[in-house]
Amino acid sequence: MISQLLPGAQFAYRVRPASVSPPKGCLLLLHGVGGNERNFSEISNWIDPAILVIMPQGPIALNNRGDQYAWFHVSFTKDGPQINEQEADESRLRLLVFIKEIQALYQVTSGNTVVAGFSQGGIMSASVALTFPNTVKGFGVLSGRILPEIKPHINNLEGLKQLQAYLAHGKFDSKLPISFLFQADELLNDLNVPHVSKIYLMDHEMSENELKDFVQWLNEQFELTTSNF
Repeated sequence: MISQLLPGAQFAYRVRPASVSPPKGCLLLLHGVGGNERNFSEISNWIDPAILVIMPQGPIALNNRGDQYAWFHVSFTKDGPQINEQEADESRLRLLVFIKEIQALYQVTSGNTVVAGFSQGGIMSASVALTFPNTVKGFGVLSGRILPEIKPHINNLEGLKQLQAYLAHGKFDSKLPISFLFQADELLNDLNVPHVSKIYLMDHEMSENELKDFVQWLNEQFELTTSNF
């Protein structure tokens, strides 16, 4: 059962508790721009019950109804997405602190923590993992990209080798074109980050086949064999 919205020092969040204590792993799921932490409530039921699932709420409210949030503001122009770099960097650093707080509170280690997200949530996942690789075991980018703005902050090249990454993208993505997947794949190759890249026949969305593959990859990271599909 998903918890009510809980207060956090960095972000409010919801929890899908693990069936065991301590958990076999911890998965943080980050929503996209204009979404909220409830976006992953149903999907969290597909995750192995031994895994703790944390769903934080982005820090920037986009309306007064309390149902649309972001990690940073972004404008989609003819030249591609233009981000508020200061907001993106502030959220990256706050996410680092949040992950450490969750690990301490729920007795999980960096070696069994994965951060992943959809669209802007995937962007944030890659940003924190690539710049602080000793904080998590791996990261997932679902229909997102890797910000070129974080490249100056990527300096622990040895630490990157222990990361695992999962990239998934829609072939017909009309919001973030599939070229962003190819760019991310090339960067991770250059950084020697082990990763999986998959393309799906979809737009800017999540599909059942994609989520099945992601759950399988996730179970491999936590050395689990069960599936809720």
